[in-house]
Amino acid sequence: MKRFGWVIGLRPEKVEEYKRLHAAAWPDVLKMIKACNIQNYSIYFRKLDDGKPYLFSYLEYTGSDFAADMAKMAADPVTQRWWSCCKPCQAPLASRLEGEWWSDMEEVFHAD
Repeated sequence: MKRFGWVIGLRPEKVEEYKRLHAAAWPDVLKMIKACNIQNYSIYFRKLDDGKPYLFSYLEYTGSDFAADMAKMAADPVTQRWWSCCKPCQAPLASRLEGEWWSDMEEVFHAD
C-alpha cells in the first residue's frame, strides 16, 4: 500500500459549491475510486495564513499499477463529468509540476 498526499487551491467564491458537491458525491464516482484500488480517500479544507482556501487530499493506493488505474479513472465518462463540476472550483498551485493538477506532497512522517 502506498500513501499519497496532494494540495490544491480552492477558488474563494466556489468553497460552498465544492463542499456541497462532496457532501453528495456521486455513487458511480465512489465505485470507480474503489475499482481503481483507492481506499481511505479524504479531502480536507483549510484557509491558510495567506487568506486563501486550500484543499489537502489523502489516499491509500493498494494496486500494483498506479498509472494504469489513474488512466482507467480518467477514461470513465461519469468521472469525467464529475471532474467537469469540480475543476472550475479548484485553483492549481503556480508551483505545481508539469502535468500536475493537484500538487504532490512529500510524506515526511508516518506512524502506525
